[in-house]
Amino acid sequence: MDKAIKLASVFDLMYPEISVILVHETTETVAVQAMRSGVRDLLGPDSDIDAIRVMLERASLAAASRRRGLTPPNEPAREAGRVIAVMSPKGGVGKTTVSTNLAIGLGKLAPMSVVLVDFDVQFGDVASGLQLSPEHTLSDAVTGAASNDSMVLKAYLTVHPAGIYVLAAPLNPVESEHINGDQVGHVLRQLAAEFAYVVVDSSPGLGEHVLATLEQASDVVWVCGMDVPSIKGLRAGLGLLHEIGLVPSGRHVVLNFADKFTGLKVQDVEETLGVPVDVVIPRSREIPLSTNRGVPLLQENVRGGAAKGMRKLVARFDPKVLAKPQKKVHRRVEIS
Repeated sequence: MDKAIKLASVFDLMYPEISVILVHETTETVAVQAMRSGVRDLLGPDSDIDAIRVMLERASLAAASRRRGLTPPNEPAREAGRVIAVMSPKGGVGKTTVSTNLAIGLGKLAPMSVVLVDFDVQFGDVASGLQLSPEHTLSDAVTGAASNDSMVLKAYLTVHPAGIYVLAAPLNPVESEHINGDQVGHVLRQLAAEFAYVVVDSSPGLGEHVLATLEQASDVVWVCGMDVPSIKGLRAGLGLLHEIGLVPSGRHVVLNFADKFTGLKVQDVEETLGVPVDVVIPRSREIPLSTNRGVPLLQENVRGGAAKGMRKLVARFDPKVLAKPQKKVHRRVEIS
């Protein structure tokens, strides 16, 4: 123990950007010695994997904060990450399912560099859909120290086993009344400065929070069901946003629940919307099963048409795929 304490003291003096964790049975004497030597945290030898993961994340955040403080002022600023808004004017089109799978898929491209934000501030269910029990939610992120320091904000995020972060919606719908559009925009700017990808699961419609999200978004994924009300709702929403000049340059149209027995074809949807459909996700029994289990399709490498469609959507944000020469030819998808 004495040697470990001395070693931690040396690290604290010579390499302050390094976080040290001491594995030892916690007692008051040990805790005081560890604190004085600069030890970041104490970890019990019998800790489970979740406790270890959380502690390592806290230590990593502390190390990153220290490194940032030691960075020369003339070092160029980090390029902001992509803010991908997943939205639809109407509910019930599988927006949350698309959001969670997109975030999980991007997490495989950039581990621990993806954050999924639930901006359905009244009835968001990203956390429950991923079997998470967050200690902090969006209500904590928009107030107090988190709104002034990105490192504090990262400490309020929940770590998912698939290697992504999650900022959950408020647990009580009443709390949504205290979250405004300016706060939504500020949180997105903070997260974009820290993460390569910020995936936003927005609320249905075009309310204040949705418009604030669109102002910060680099890309928008429009999710549409294969039914006339959903298609007409999306057409009206796109028309309105074009009028006010609030359509991000990156546009991706996803046709969800595609089924050849609905009486509609992909061509019908495209003609009504006036834009091409980029990704088709067929109706599948795998989707409700994965939703009920709280395990997204792309987390388990499930095969099938629905998972294939999700992977195609993820590929639209893959730097390696985008670096290849792209043929600007739209191929209409037929639903099998």
